[in-house]
Amino acid sequence: MTPDLFIASKASEAIKAVYNTEIEPSALQVGLTRKEFEGDYTLVVFPLLRMSRTTPENTGKAIGDWLVANVPEIAGYNCVKGFLNILFSNIYWNELFAEIAADPDYGFLPSTGKNVMVEFSSPNTNKPLHLGHIRNNLLGDSVSRLLKASGNNVIKTTLVNDRGVHICKSMLAWQKVGGGATPESTGKKGDHLVGDMYVAFNDIFNKEVDDLVASGMDKEQAKKEAPCLKEAHEMLRAWEAGDKQVRDLWQTMNKWVLDGFQQTYDALGISFDKTYFESQTYLLGKSLVQEGLDKGVFVQDPDGSVWCDLTADGLDRKLLLRSDGTSVYITQDLGTAERRFAEYSLDSHVYVVGDEQNYHFQVLKLILKKLGFSWSDNIFHLSYGMVELPEGKMKSREGTVVDADDLIEKMYQEAKATSEESGKLADMSEEEKDKLFHMIGLGALKYFIIKVDPKKTMLFNPKESIDFNGNTGPFIQYTHARIRSILRKAAERGVSYSSAIPQVELSSKEIRIIKLLNIFPSKVAEAAAAFSPAVIANYAYDMAKEFNQYYHETPILKEEDASVLQARLVLIDTLSAALRRAMGILGIELPERM
Repeated sequence: MTPDLFIASKASEAIKAVYNTEIEPSALQVGLTRKEFEGDYTLVVFPLLRMSRTTPENTGKAIGDWLVANVPEIAGYNCVKGFLNILFSNIYWNELFAEIAADPDYGFLPSTGKNVMVEFSSPNTNKPLHLGHIRNNLLGDSVSRLLKASGNNVIKTTLVNDRGVHICKSMLAWQKVGGGATPESTGKKGDHLVGDMYVAFNDIFNKEVDDLVASGMDKEQAKKEAPCLKEAHEMLRAWEAGDKQVRDLWQTMNKWVLDGFQQTYDALGISFDKTYFESQTYLLGKSLVQEGLDKGVFVQDPDGSVWCDLTADGLDRKLLLRSDGTSVYITQDLGTAERRFAEYSLDSHVYVVGDEQNYHFQVLKLILKKLGFSWSDNIFHLSYGMVELPEGKMKSREGTVVDADDLIEKMYQEAKATSEESGKLADMSEEEKDKLFHMIGLGALKYFIIKVDPKKTMLFNPKESIDFNGNTGPFIQYTHARIRSILRKAAERGVSYSSAIPQVELSSKEIRIIKLLNIFPSKVAEAAAAFSPAVIANYAYDMAKEFNQYYHETPILKEEDASVLQARLVLIDTLSAALRRAMGILGIELPERM
């Protein structure tokens, strides 16, 4: 039972005994005592005056006296106007400590039985993953882990954008300047090779535009008339018509990219339960459009195009089918949403997509609602801000993006350099060091990105993220390694401990750690409700800080009282386990040694 519920339960008994009045514990207001007052939890007395028929101070005193006299877990109280500040006894903190330590999954919430789908990543197969994709992937993966920790059945999905004119641009450039290059012949990852072709197309396009402008054409018109752009659109039409040569090249180059993506996902520790491909889903939703026309939800213009008029809802008219009968992105999203909710019996669906798509998802939900799908209220757009570097924004077409693979390698090198400077790895094998550098580098990258509220645009600084001090992944990793080192030293000295924790007098610092451990489940619930893994990241940092303060003030292994030593070892072991679970929600591993 949580401390606030415990207080409410016992206060209910006190009110029955003192005022002979029944009151449900849930009707009582209990919260953490404000820092400026002495106490652990506070009972609000004002609502009880109608039954006590006396002053707030007298009411609080009567209830407080009963609690101290009859509840051994309560050591004392003080009244400040209408607030009864209650102090728990050492007995209570020991009981709570034992309860937390005995639960190997403490912090994780019981099953809700609900099915939640999280869609993230959703890259285009014309370029490698970059820093922006990394934020999307890390948010999507950590939100999936978070929703699972809060008791949901989670299905992780991605929708690969593997068709369209942007894909044809890379294909066309490969035909023109690729010279038959393959990942094997060039030694490049397939997604990098195809990304080079996408940049090459842009170079060809710019030259053609410049040539047309030099011949006297207006620049905007030249951009429409560039021969390579027309060829790319013609290639898309051939793809849609099932042209074998185009389809074969498309399948070959897409496989190069998808193989490259998989290597990056593996490096990041990212996986999916289901992968959708736009080439297989782009026709979905057309039947819904017809259904909407039949119901009068949509309208068809004289040119044959179909629209949903949202002006009465403060939005605009939304195109659903072009005049030639082809669908647009939102048509596909309508169809995939309907299919997914039916196929997986979803209770909710979370889309992890940048904030530039806020309007798109607002429209998607509204149209689904107009079509009569009540589950449209359970679609959530986890909108996140862009990630930038100190040197500014990135542009894919110009080849100025920060490649995900390069960034992962850079983080490895930063971790290696920083760790080797410490001089503490002399007794590690090269294999152990390599594994540690990868763990620290990825931990730094993931934590630095995830600790920022998703809605905020963020600036990523690789060097700052690898710092072993401050609010960073490596600081928390080092804290965990320090705890494990203490426990190893205890074992080397023949000191053992078990889950049967002896009742000891806990210090104020130890009680602070127990209080912090106690709020783990509520932090998971808070983070899940807000789809914000940042809540867990900063909670893990608070735990790490609390341990380090305790460590500097408490000589754990010098304690001569065997019972106190055992309790302290269990406490820090429990804290290290909580750190592993919290950081595990973020997809971050914690090392045993650093």
